[in-house]
Amino acid sequence: MSLQLTDIWRYPVKSCRGERLAEAVVEPWGLAGDRRWMIVDDAGDPVTGRECPSLVLVEPRVEGGKITLASPGLPEVTVPVPADADLVPVNVWGSDLLATLADDAAATWLTGIVGEPVRLVYLDDPTRRATDPTYSLDIDRVSFADGYPLLLTTQESLDAVNGWIAEGPRAAEGPVPMRRFRPSVVVSGAPAWAEDGWRRLRIGQVTFRAVKGCDRCVFTTIDPDTAAKGQEPLFALARHRRWDNKVWFGVNLIPDIPDAPGPEALIRLGDKVELLD
Repeated sequence: MSLQLTDIWRYPVKSCRGERLAEAVVEPWGLAGDRRWMIVDDAGDPVTGRECPSLVLVEPRVEGGKITLASPGLPEVTVPVPADADLVPVNVWGSDLLATLADDAAATWLTGIVGEPVRLVYLDDPTRRATDPTYSLDIDRVSFADGYPLLLTTQESLDAVNGWIAEGPRAAEGPVPMRRFRPSVVVSGAPAWAEDGWRRLRIGQVTFRAVKGCDRCVFTTIDPDTAAKGQEPLFALARHRRWDNKVWFGVNLIPDIPDAPGPEALIRLGDKVELLD
């Protein structure tokens, strides 16, 4: 196989719109700048697109020590990246940790989107959250991503899913774009579902462990351009990719790099992808 990196995506705010990149620095806890921000309720639990689909229309821009949030029909809001701000307890799917609280202007703006009181928090120290020890090492860390630093998907597997949708009773809902699955990196050149068997790989000069498959949820049924909800691709995946009472698409990656990555930790579109195990 001749494998190539064909897409790189970063999601500055968990559940909000992603950024398509030409290159990215890989850090131990994910792509630089990926999911360092999160929207939480009063209890510190994440508020995501699963329960508030309109969040997928929020476009974040992080630059010059500040973050700007934009959404169709609303004025933008800009707040500084919090420094020496209050630490508040938050929870990400069972992981308890502390994060810094962003300016109240962001909370007010996002509350208008969500329809209930929410706050915006920033992970000032990405070493605070460990990954699931069942599938990782004690030293592994992750930002506000659901479980692991990066998610890899393949173009051929998406093509297979869209073929199933086209043949099924909900053909009008397809084809679905790769953005439905919110990958970090997209690879092409392998047979569909070959990634299920990958254990170690190198993208450019960065080595990754593929630690487990990614089980998918209702978030994949939300159109990233309109926030409308459907039933695909979960319906097709449930017919063809269902085991352990879950449906599966993509694999979770953990990078094997030092805490202070150097220039060799840069990945670029077109990089060769090499299977090591």
